[in-house]
Amino acid sequence: MIANATTRSEGLTGFTVAITAARRADEFAMLLQRRGAHTLSAPAMAIIPLADDVALRAATDDLIATAPDLLIATTGIGFRGWVEATEEWGLTPALMDQLATTRVISRGPKATGALRAAGLREEWSPESESSVEVLAHLPEDLSGQRVAVQLHGATDDWDPNPGFLAELHRRGADVVGVPVYRWTGPADQDRFDQLLAEIAAVRVDAAAFTSAPAVAAMLERAKEVGSYDNLIAALRGPVVPYCVGPVTARPLDDVGVPSVAPERMRLGALARLIGDDLPARRPDLAVAGHSVGVRANSIVVDGEVRDVSPSGMALMHALAANPGEVVSREQLLRLLPVAGADAHAVEVAIGRLRSALGARELIVTVVKRGYRLAVD
Repeated sequence: MIANATTRSEGLTGFTVAITAARRADEFAMLLQRRGAHTLSAPAMAIIPLADDVALRAATDDLIATAPDLLIATTGIGFRGWVEATEEWGLTPALMDQLATTRVISRGPKATGALRAAGLREEWSPESESSVEVLAHLPEDLSGQRVAVQLHGATDDWDPNPGFLAELHRRGADVVGVPVYRWTGPADQDRFDQLLAEIAAVRVDAAAFTSAPAVAAMLERAKEVGSYDNLIAALRGPVVPYCVGPVTARPLDDVGVPSVAPERMRLGALARLIGDDLPARRPDLAVAGHSVGVRANSIVVDGEVRDVSPSGMALMHALAANPGEVVSREQLLRLLPVAGADAHAVEVAIGRLRSALGARELIVTVVKRGYRLAVD
């Protein structure tokens, strides 16, 4: 089962948000639930324990054997995790001795805090937390320079910032990547596949991503299970993709899927953005004196989530696609799951939908033509 929960509130009431995060997923879900959202959560990836990561150990041994001329720390949590792993291996003193005379650049305040906690002092840090600004700061010619880059969120097949490393190589640097917090496949593949199916079938209003590996893993898995085209179509249309920052959004950018990101790359900022932005993109309709919100998987009437069947949801989506316009009985009949159903089946389904909505006047019968929403 996909983990899910709903908390009554305003703002995101009735909206369903898919979460693919592995770290802090419960915390993020709670932030959205407090705004009224229904959340579906299934990790797209699992984090390899740092102490068990042979690639991280190999990079650490390499730097202890030959000290770098420059260290670039990209994330606070990543650098702290690296230090914690070296403590388990008993290598912290040896690594810090080598880094003591190394020039250090921090990509942002959290990385700076982690560096200083380890006894290192950065010589420079960009205001924007941008890798582009770091490259602009570095000299064009890095020939003969050994540069260690603390990576974050890598997989065996995916580099979170390939342009950054490629540019360092182009400038002649001898680059040593330190792959902190590498990712592998999810522990529960069936659970993630179910979430993937919900997104591809547009049974969620939004999908939230907090790491680029999760996005890359989702796209790759969709190809494997044959839902890639549906997934891309959903993310380009009805389902709004939200990313915590530009690095996370890059795999979507690469396949032509636009996404929305907060100015600050923080979970709280992402939750606030979704809470403000999603209702604005999917505003309620004024229908027969009522406020009606048509969500991917629910209907909200005057702030109350109504219990509507899957058939009723399909009919309501058809009526709301062009609010106020008549939808013929033939069109609505094709949406019903009953084989061989006739026009009477549509009348019965519309009657049940009216009852479920709690306000029969929301749907108007247009004699000999069909039905429409009674938009104000």
